[in-house]
Amino acid sequence: MIPIMFDPVDVARATERIVCAGEKKSYYRFRSARFYGGISTADCVGCCLRCVFCWSWRELERPQKYGSLYGPEEVARQLVSIAEHKGYRQIRISGNEPTIGKEHLIRVLELIPREYVFILETNGILIGHDETYAAELARFPNLHVRVSLKGACEEDFSRLTGARPEGFGLQLSALENLLGHGVRAHPACMVSFSSEESIRELRERLRAIGIGDFEVEELILYPAVQARLKRLGVQFGVSHEPSCVPPDQV
Repeated sequence: MIPIMFDPVDVARATERIVCAGEKKSYYRFRSARFYGGISTADCVGCCLRCVFCWSWRELERPQKYGSLYGPEEVARQLVSIAEHKGYRQIRISGNEPTIGKEHLIRVLELIPREYVFILETNGILIGHDETYAAELARFPNLHVRVSLKGACEEDFSRLTGARPEGFGLQLSALENLLGHGVRAHPACMVSFSSEESIRELRERLRAIGIGDFEVEELILYPAVQARLKRLGVQFGVSHEPSCVPPDQV
């Protein structure tokens, strides 16, 4: 069990030892997805946060039990194959945290043809912790990074993820590092657990680093997520059934 108020960077390092072997990393599925208007997706195993609203909790909680190791060449081949079959122009790694295993991720990016937009969905912890990560990502002109903020402030972040509140600052630092190195990036924020005041203050903090606003992310009540929140007694605001997600969040 990972203790409450853990250091997410330490957890990332420990998780990498479980889910990575050299350039290989563990994935539990490859699929097409409806998001972004249609996107080829590889779902990886292993994360450094424990978000109560995560839909992929099984894989993040017990990474040693799920998935199989894939080399970068196989990951890139499967992603491109799905994109070609579906006529997609976008590719992503999702599921858990793609930035764990930098050597693997960078090699996958090198292998993806430039005509595809690669959307990197990340919590930003490792990019905020190590600015050189952003510098390496700047090599790829077809990359766009979506930094998913876990709540609107330090208190929200810690309550929702179990990690130390300072981790929220790493998420904001990731945005600063990415933009500072010329990487296209934007924040998304899970707002269903945050107050209007903290959301307003977040907008002010983002403007201070040159970001006009964030993509709104609201809770999707997948059955396992709903059961977990009920069991933990976590209260939330706006939410959506999986079949009724607003079009602007798909």
